[in-house]
Amino acid sequence: MTTKTFTVNGMHCASCSVIITKKLSKLDGVDDVSVNFATEKASVNFDSEKVNLDVMNNEIGKLGYNLSSSHEMMDPNMKMEGMDHSEHLGLSVSKDTKEKELEEQKSKTQFVLPIALFIFMAMMWDISARTFSFIPNFPIPMELFNTISMLIATVVMFWIGKPFINGVVNFVKYRVANMDTLIGIGTLTAYIYSVIVTLFPQAKLLLSLPDYTYFDVVIVVIGFVTFGKYLEARSKQKTGEAIEKLLGLQAKTAIVIRDGIETEIPIHEVVIGDKIIVKPGSKIPVDGKIIEGSTSIDESMITGESIPTDKIVGDEVIGSTINKQGSFIFQATKVGSDTMLSQIIKMVEDAQGSKAPIEAMADKISSIFVPVVLGIAFASLLSWIFIGSYFIGQSVAISYGILSFVGVLVIACPCALGLATPTAIIVGVGKGAQHGILVKDAESLELLSKVNTIVFDKTGTITKGKPEVTDVVTLSEEYNEYEILKFAGSVEKLSGHPLADSIAKNLVEKNIPFEAVENFESLDGVGVRAKVLSKSVYIHKPEKSDTDERIKSLQQDGKTVVVVEIENKKVGLIALADTLKNEAKLAITNIHKKGIKVIMLTGDNHLAAQHIGKLAGIDVVISEVLPSEKAGKIKELQNEGRIVAMVGDGINDAPALVQANVGIAMATGTDIAIESAGITLLHGDIRKISQAIELSHATMRTVKQNLFWAFIYNVVGIPVASGLLYPIWGIILNPVFAGLAMALSSVSVVSNSLSLKAKKL
Repeated sequence: MTTKTFTVNGMHCASCSVIITKKLSKLDGVDDVSVNFATEKASVNFDSEKVNLDVMNNEIGKLGYNLSSSHEMMDPNMKMEGMDHSEHLGLSVSKDTKEKELEEQKSKTQFVLPIALFIFMAMMWDISARTFSFIPNFPIPMELFNTISMLIATVVMFWIGKPFINGVVNFVKYRVANMDTLIGIGTLTAYIYSVIVTLFPQAKLLLSLPDYTYFDVVIVVIGFVTFGKYLEARSKQKTGEAIEKLLGLQAKTAIVIRDGIETEIPIHEVVIGDKIIVKPGSKIPVDGKIIEGSTSIDESMITGESIPTDKIVGDEVIGSTINKQGSFIFQATKVGSDTMLSQIIKMVEDAQGSKAPIEAMADKISSIFVPVVLGIAFASLLSWIFIGSYFIGQSVAISYGILSFVGVLVIACPCALGLATPTAIIVGVGKGAQHGILVKDAESLELLSKVNTIVFDKTGTITKGKPEVTDVVTLSEEYNEYEILKFAGSVEKLSGHPLADSIAKNLVEKNIPFEAVENFESLDGVGVRAKVLSKSVYIHKPEKSDTDERIKSLQQDGKTVVVVEIENKKVGLIALADTLKNEAKLAITNIHKKGIKVIMLTGDNHLAAQHIGKLAGIDVVISEVLPSEKAGKIKELQNEGRIVAMVGDGINDAPALVQANVGIAMATGTDIAIESAGITLLHGDIRKISQAIELSHATMRTVKQNLFWAFIYNVVGIPVASGLLYPIWGIILNPVFAGLAMALSSVSVVSNSLSLKAKKL
């Protein structure tokens, strides 16, 4: 057996993935099929001796779908300029082409939606005027209104509604049905019936058909459903933006030493063994090992650790991390697809491809609903013609049969069904935005209501993400805390080290004046030395041989310690750490109240993680975890049957955010994290997580209520429309009331969705 991933062309709704899966699964030699609508990828496990790509395409090509070989993960060692990264953006065609398609869909929506809204209001006016005597008649004569509606409906039916007509054709030819099929059958039937009534009055008289048309129904249904599909497509396009931004993180060039000459070359020309120079502030081009010099590197994108890491000869460096201080030379050990960044990109892509999107409930029901509705409609027509003729005469029976056939399809036409999810989501998303909760798609909202485990990153999520001075310890009676900070801060102000910046910033916060500094000297990888007020000051890392219990105690709390010496005598210790956010403990408490387990997953060291976890009230702390391990830990939890939400803010969190059932990012974090997540919290306030969960529950309740209102009219109306009540009470459904039922179901759905605005979070 061979497992391959193919790009799928032609999918336009969630049920397309179900159709493709069913068709491919029936092929001899195909063992397993997984089709992902979100990324437009299909993973197929098959026997290559029995089936191949051509055979698969022959099976699904007649339905308008096509599989193409998905290239291997782009090798970042290849040339970057002019490349089409569509394979890594979750797209089956180039990004430009996809954007053009979305723009075309937007244009159609902008054309049809205002018309649909106007026609909907006109339809409600007319129905209300027919029902209630105190409401005046519609101001435009119905003959003129019908003519205008027919012209508009013709454009809408055969231009905007082309996908729905294709759905009918596929159903007739290949017996595959989705929501497009039902919408197409309902609107096409209503359109044809209305054209006959309008253009062929003799036929209308012959069949005793009432003077009523459904052009308004055609326009409203297609308009609203097209709007819902546009919202879905716009959300889906964002699938690949995280990978696109990850690709942009890589350095474009590298300064290599070849034959003793420094040369700047494109990164795709770097090979293993090259000696590469990195200057302060530059991105490190590829992975390697330092062979000359020392520096301090910001590796937060990989480790999540906010405090830069000091590096000396022999230490490994990671491509795309940032050199903060000092120049150095390293030897390339990993290039192209072997680098850490490339592995992160691969993990994000794999995680996106492994998650099957949640199919809309309407699409799940459609495979049963379409045949049932069609069966009822045809059964009604035939029953009237062959049975009714014996009792009420052939002409009347045919008239009633046609009315029943059209009435059943019009009532079943899923305008409200198409509105049920989009309207609730639109209101829910707007409600969330008011509270600083940005929701990317309906899937994230739905899954968040089922979450029973929340996994937090530490740095920048539970903590502030920047080192701060937490302790100043005096070791000599000659100098107090104020003086230790003054001497240390004055010297550190001249250093470019991030920890030095934190100490200098502490002086500003405490209004401690800076003193003049002389003979400043930076000692690479060790510390700094200078003269302040004619006294020698030396600030450095603790030596490994130092046995001071006070240093060990601070380090056990996960803090970074620097030693301050004045006149060759240790006078004080300054401890720095990433501190807990003010709102963190309350946020965790609120989550616990909902019965949700809280885990902290971080690349930070064990001591720092345990200290923060204890302060915040975390249930389980897992530390010193690499990005690949983070995604793996999420998988382990999911394999245990848990629905997992991952909360993070860094590039290193991206694979885990995508792997999780729901990714939640801090708006204060990186763009990569935000694009990888389904939900973003403004201002990085994690207290909003419990509000987001409450919003999710409320929105999903509204969606289910909407589906009830969408179906209740079908359940009641279809039997009446089919004529079941005629033999008992002589009741046959007038087309006016078929339109009223469709309108009321839509009004019920929209009104129920709007009630969500009043929900308190």
